[in-house]
Amino acid sequence: MPLFFNKILLILCFCLFLPACSSLSTEPKGEFEDWTVAQFVSASKEAIEDEKYKKAIKILEQLDSRYPFGDHAPQTQLDLSYAYYKNDDTEAATASAQRFIKTHPRHENIDYAYYLKGLVNFNNKLGFLDRYIPSDMTQRDMVFVQSAYLNFQELVRRFPNSKYTADAKQRMIFLNNALARHELHIARFYVDREAYLAAINRVNYILQHYNTTPAVPYALQLQIEAYKTLDLYDLAANTQKIYDYNYPDGPTLSEESPSNVVVVPFIWDVLGFDD
Repeated sequence: MPLFFNKILLILCFCLFLPACSSLSTEPKGEFEDWTVAQFVSASKEAIEDEKYKKAIKILEQLDSRYPFGDHAPQTQLDLSYAYYKNDDTEAATASAQRFIKTHPRHENIDYAYYLKGLVNFNNKLGFLDRYIPSDMTQRDMVFVQSAYLNFQELVRRFPNSKYTADAKQRMIFLNNALARHELHIARFYVDREAYLAAINRVNYILQHYNTTPAVPYALQLQIEAYKTLDLYDLAANTQKIYDYNYPDGPTLSEESPSNVVVVPFIWDVLGFDD
């Protein structure tokens, strides 16, 4: 019996001790513990306006997790996507924009989410050093360039009357020229390696898919050279006729020219979508 009462006494002691431990271990309230939606919205806008994007992301993530529903929710997701983009969080920006597209497919600013996806990939073609040291990005992997082109193409197709469409079209021209020049680099590589048939095929690809770019006359010149090297003089003569007809005075633009396309950062008020 004494052993039984000892066990009862021990259990009662634990019951009294545990609430005391709980009160002692209570953590202080977090930074945003008592914030209202209005406070979150105001603070996030201020952070974005001050270009403090890490701070904006922290605030917006808290707002999105604490208050995932309500009239503010779509704008919160858009602002968060923008803040990720400006903070060079490429994957997060893309995922956030895609989440908005899936969650709010009929939202009045859905076109901006598509546009932002294109911007993320468009600027992702530049590495850290490229922002400060001029280099030819067309000699590197073009996966982000291709993705950006497809993103802008989807925007133009889905929202031809969007306020972002004109800018997207300009960027598409720029990207298309870059893709064409990349193919030209590959054709030259084949010529340097004496892989003339591969070079000819690559030129044909340029003529088929990028026939409006400044790379075309340079591609024709390369094809003429390859045909002559292979003693295919009839084909070389035919290509020469095409070149002479279209470019009697030689190429009108340098191969790296954007065809007078001016691509500048699109100016928009990311905080004004609710107006």
